[in-house]
Amino acid sequence: MTKIKDLKEKDRMTLNLLIKSNVKGVTQKGAPYLNLVLQDSSGVIDGKFWDVRPEEMACAETGKVAAVTFEVLEYNHNLQLRVNRVTPVDQDTVDMSEYVMSSAKSTRELQKMINGYVSSVSSLKYRMLVQGMFDKVGKKFYEYPAASRIHHNYMGGLAEHTLGMAALAEQIISLYPQLNRDLLISGVLIHDMGKTAELGGLISADYTTEGRLTGHISICHGWLMEVAAEKGLADTEEAVLLRHMVLSHHGKYEFGSPVLPLLQEAEILNMIDNIDARMNTLRQAFETVKPGQWTSKLFALENRQFYKPKED
Repeated sequence: MTKIKDLKEKDRMTLNLLIKSNVKGVTQKGAPYLNLVLQDSSGVIDGKFWDVRPEEMACAETGKVAAVTFEVLEYNHNLQLRVNRVTPVDQDTVDMSEYVMSSAKSTRELQKMINGYVSSVSSLKYRMLVQGMFDKVGKKFYEYPAASRIHHNYMGGLAEHTLGMAALAEQIISLYPQLNRDLLISGVLIHDMGKTAELGGLISADYTTEGRLTGHISICHGWLMEVAAEKGLADTEEAVLLRHMVLSHHGKYEFGSPVLPLLQEAEILNMIDNIDARMNTLRQAFETVKPGQWTSKLFALENRQFYKPKED
């Protein structure tokens, strides 16, 4: 069966695809259209549905699989679909595993590796706080993406992103032994847990109402305060320092952090968060680019295009 990763310019066909997101627009002449994000287990692709009729808009429902008729175009060195028709599919016949992207690592592998890092925290107080957070979030931590679209946007993406950051943290700690390993690893493990309430999940790219109104940083900080109180650690320095790690991990006010990093471990947490997110964004972008070509403009990387060198 043809998948999104198999599509080539000028292809014309009908495929069952998941409507990941659906944004309505109007042309300068007043004609309605849809900006669609379409997905299957192999990837995601943008689609434009011009001159769309009301009944067709109803068929392009976010979170549902639909039969999409299209032709494939190249736009800014990236493939895009010109959608001609969207028709409904009986959702009871849909196997969602065909439409959900997932980490290359199994849930069991992710859990084993994460548990290893939790157990490696030598400070009892930090370990109690971290384990309390994992108990609160539960299996969602291993199911959720790390973002709706930009990076690690697939099942297990949140855990995979966390593990990538933990590996980076270990390397940096080996170079700069003045860093408190327990604090940095603890911050890495819990910093993005609020994503499990901020994001709509695997099927929808939309943010939840709570996510839009408060954001994952505030959500995670609130949970950490609850865990610290439950464990009798609310007044400890460990709890305060770990709260700072969560609140400052975006690095700048304009990026959503209510405080700036004021610990060396918080400074490093922000840096490795950026490194791992950006490298995953680039890996995914290069998957659909041939050697000697450029990626499309990448929003998360200041709208820059990146060149993929020719292979020997």
